[in-house]
Amino acid sequence: MSCINVNHLSKSYGSVKAVDDLVLSVKTGKVFGFLGPNGAGKSTTIKLLTTLIPPSSGSLSILGINAVENPLQVRHKIGVVLQQPSYEPTLSVEKSLDKYGMMWNIPRTERKTRMEQLLKDFDLVEIRKKRNEDLSIGQRRRVQVAREFMHDMELLFLDEPTAGLDPSARRKLLDYLKNKVKTGLTIFYTTHILTEAEYLCDEIAIIDKGKIITIDSPDALKNRFGKEKTIKIHLLEKQSEITSLLSGIPDCKIDFESGTNIIIHSEQSELVLLQILKILNDNAIDIEDLSAVPTNLEEIFLNMVKENASNN
Repeated sequence: MSCINVNHLSKSYGSVKAVDDLVLSVKTGKVFGFLGPNGAGKSTTIKLLTTLIPPSSGSLSILGINAVENPLQVRHKIGVVLQQPSYEPTLSVEKSLDKYGMMWNIPRTERKTRMEQLLKDFDLVEIRKKRNEDLSIGQRRRVQVAREFMHDMELLFLDEPTAGLDPSARRKLLDYLKNKVKTGLTIFYTTHILTEAEYLCDEIAIIDKGKIITIDSPDALKNRFGKEKTIKIHLLEKQSEITSLLSGIPDCKIDFESGTNIIIHSEQSELVLLQILKILNDNAIDIEDLSAVPTNLEEIFLNMVKENASNN
């Protein structure tokens, strides 16, 4: 069952299409990752899906509701944490959580219970009396995410929620979200940190220049696009003739960096490597280091965005 259904959704600002003919479906009880470089259309998509801005064209169903025609119904059933900071400077951490619960008409006793638990879950107990304006960027971000859990929701939109968090706080948040999904929550998650997506997401869409390039699970993406292996060779000294020496090798793509680094991309990397090593040996060119780069989501993402840019 899907809780988000998007059909040919577009958003234009003048002649610029921020989101271009978006088609996607998000399964209930899953984490859907939405990846892309800065300016790709991630935040605009979040604003469309959460009814903060209307689409220029296309249809959108959220939790079975026509979101274009009934935006208020949608807003009562979802949670949203946007990328932009959002806090009242003079409120304390605990008052911020309590006030947010009041806005959602959570009874006082229940608000108290939820607040105490969230203060513990997000490591906010020691700073509960501090005002938001006196918090660090990471602390404010934790408050911003924590307060969204003061109310019940079926679907949560998170726009780069770990921005400003240190590695320990980031992992703790990801684990918290994983546990919430086990209770039935669905999460739409944007990030540019690929290790997060690989750790958290059940399915991933990659967007660039307003268009979705691909949608699949992390493992399926690695199986589909990870057949190409990458090998890095670092030469002992800069070699000006290295480009011409290696340019004729078939079935591979070779990048050269600074005259000392050779990066080989090929599905037949072992055969290509043997050819390169022979050429280097025949020309008395010494190697300082050689390493294979493991296939991961980050490599796939970078290659796909780079390929998409070259095709456009």
